[in-house]
Amino acid sequence: MSKQPSARMRKVNESLREVIAEEVARLTHPGLGFVTITGVETSPDLRNATVYYSALGDEGQRNETAAALVRSAPHLQASLAAQVRLKYTPRLRFEVDEAIATGLRISKLLHELEDER
Repeated sequence: MSKQPSARMRKVNESLREVIAEEVARLTHPGLGFVTITGVETSPDLRNATVYYSALGDEGQRNETAAALVRSAPHLQASLAAQVRLKYTPRLRFEVDEAIATGLRISKLLHELEDER
């Protein structure tokens, strides 16, 4: 289990999430579907950040969205450098936030159980 981030790191993570979410909403990259940026986790040295996201669509559409986000990383990093004052601009890595998909699966199973009764 990872250590809880300090108040400063939580603030940095939230600032990065807000900027990235705003920039992703403006992107027009081909293949980029409906994306929600759910969180950012920055390394203690601020050189790397994992961006957690959820995307709608079937598996193919989600794969296209993942590729579009990777292609957009340089633009997003440049936007971060311009909008957030940090010693380093973190290199972005994108990862699907499985919590939302898991929650949807659990909700669906509960509804199915309810319908069987």
